[in-house]
This record gives sequence, C-alpha cells and structure tokens, in this order.
Amino acid sequence: MQRVCTDCGRTYPIDGPWRCSCGSPLALEALPTLPATPPEFGRDAGLWACPAFVPVDRQVTLGEGLTPLIDGDSSVQYKLEHLFPTGSFKDRGAAVVVSHAIQRGADRVLEDSSGNAGLAIATYAARAGLDAEIFVPADAKPSKVRAIEGTGATVRQIEGSRADVTGACIAAVDRGEGYYASHAWEPLFLAGTATFALEVAAQRDWKVPDAVVTPLGHGTLFLGAYQGFERLRAAGWIDDVPRLYGIQATGVAPIAAARGNDREVARNDVADGIQIAEPVRRREIIDAIEATGGDAIAVTAGETERAHERLRAEGLVVEPTSATAVAGLERLRERCVVDDGEEIVVPLTGRNGTESS
Repeated sequence: MQRVCTDCGRTYPIDGPWRCSCGSPLALEALPTLPATPPEFGRDAGLWACPAFVPVDRQVTLGEGLTPLIDGDSSVQYKLEHLFPTGSFKDRGAAVVVSHAIQRGADRVLEDSSGNAGLAIATYAARAGLDAEIFVPADAKPSKVRAIEGTGATVRQIEGSRADVTGACIAAVDRGEGYYASHAWEPLFLAGTATFALEVAAQRDWKVPDAVVTPLGHGTLFLGAYQGFERLRAAGWIDDVPRLYGIQATGVAPIAAARGNDREVARNDVADGIQIAEPVRRREIIDAIEATGGDAIAVTAGETERAHERLRAEGLVVEPTSATAVAGLERLRERCVVDDGEEIVVPLTGRNGTESS
C-alpha cells in the first residue's frame, strides 16, 4: 500500500507526507485484497469487522461502527451516524487516522476544524494517550471549543478565514510540531469513512440502494462512500455502485455551482457545518458524481429548517446540517431525478450542531 498524488501521479510510502510536493492531495493505492466472500459481521467488531477492508491495524477504539440502518418513509433508510461515540460519522476517520499515527510513532496530532472532526480527533487522541492540538476559527462557537477542550486537547483560536485556520495548522505541521491528522488531506481518513459503504451493503444483505444522499462540504463521507462501494464492486461483493448525491448549503456551494445547480444568493447559515468554499478534493468529488450518475445541489435555510423539524417529529434528534440531505432528497424527487419507488439511504451525520461533512 502506498500514497499516490491525485494530480501528477507521484507515489510515496504509506508513512510518507500528507500531501504531494506539487501541492495536490494524495490517495491510497494498492490497498489490501479483499477475500472472495464477505466475512460474518458482528456488532462488537464494529468498524473493524472486516480487517482486510481497513488498511490500518486497530490501535485505538471507542466501540465505533456498525451504526443502525432504520426505515424511514417512502423507500428511505436512515443510517444513524449521529450515534457514534463523539456524535458524528467523523469517528470513522478519526479511529483509523489516530491508529495510523500510533503505528508511525507519533506522540502528538494536529487538526484544523471548528466542529466534529476536531472533536473526533481530540477524543481518539485522548483515548490513545496522545497529545492533540486543534486549530479553530476565532469566532468558533463556545460550545464547540468547550467540547474539544474537554478532551484535554489544546485549542488554538485563529483570526481570519477558515483558510487562515488551515494555514496556521499546516505551518505548525511544517515546523515539526506533530502529525497532521487532517480529515480533508489525510487519505486514511477516507479509508475510515469508506466503512460506511461496507456497513450499508452488509446491512442490506449485499444489495446496495439505488442512491445515497449525503451532506457535502469537504466530501469526507461522500468520497469515502464512493471509494468503499467501488472497492466492494471490484471484489464482487456487490453488483453496482449507487448513484451519489451531495447536498450543499446555498451561498457556499462550490460543487453544486460547478454543476450549474446553485443560483441562490441567500446564504444558508443553518447548515454551517458544510460551508466549505474550497474543498481540498474538489476534482475527486466531481469525478465521483460523474462516475455514479449522481449530482450535487444546494438547499436553502428554509428547506433545511423544515427538514430538521420533520426529523425531530420522527424522533430523530440530529444537528441541522444533517437535515440538508433530507431536504435535498425532497428537491431531487420534485425534479424527478429520484423516483418515489427507488431505494435511498440517507446518513444522519451528526448530533452536535457542528461540522457535518
């Protein structure tokens, strides 16, 4: 297994740098071969139920994985990713990345995130006995900062834009202050979120849905799902890869705009967790959309609020950003992009009212 540049094709060892010398993000290549048939799945194994699927040995765990898949209405199933230990699907990537950090001898991890990713990395670092430093915007919500600080991590509040926060974290990494456990840049984070696809397929007796609809910011769940389904198809465990639809927030929807689907001026600040103006893996996201026959659209604050209320009425208490996928599915049905009879899986990505994709 090795890292390969998504742009120039340069390769690096698995313990190599977090990005290519050309500045582009890295992907994983030559992943372990899956067995001819799927293993038996046990709840206690969780995320690590199929060791060949996860390219890192388990070094730290909080019992993450195998979240419930429940029936909604109109052929929809909800995957309850908000039931992870820290309250979001980001635990999938954090468990794998922190395990890798331990394997490569790191004693300190750094991450830039104002929400769920920062909390997940800080929590798993604490569980593993590693120091953690999380870089957040200066105007991050106090509740978010308190949650991260509660793990014992150091929080660095940075003035400026979200890009400035990332820049400050990268500068610290470049100074040798720790391993960059980035949910956006580290390809092993996607190897963790790819287990979402594995679980969906296993819970549906290896018959995938017609489509999967997810919130979309940096694309960590969206791309993980795509990579996971593709890997299962290549192994012969499933026959098809579902269409993937990414739902963004109006006003900050670069992928939807690139697809000609965001002409709304009003900014959807209800879904603050997916307001990523420049996703690191933009080209990979668009490639995944095109490969699966999916799309990306943007939903308004009003649509998000109404979907959030509907979920609460169904007993599903999640953060508002999670509701963007539900709102997006309704829009896709109105446009007849998704038929009423099609089987759809929607992940409910988080419960903490913070970053969701």
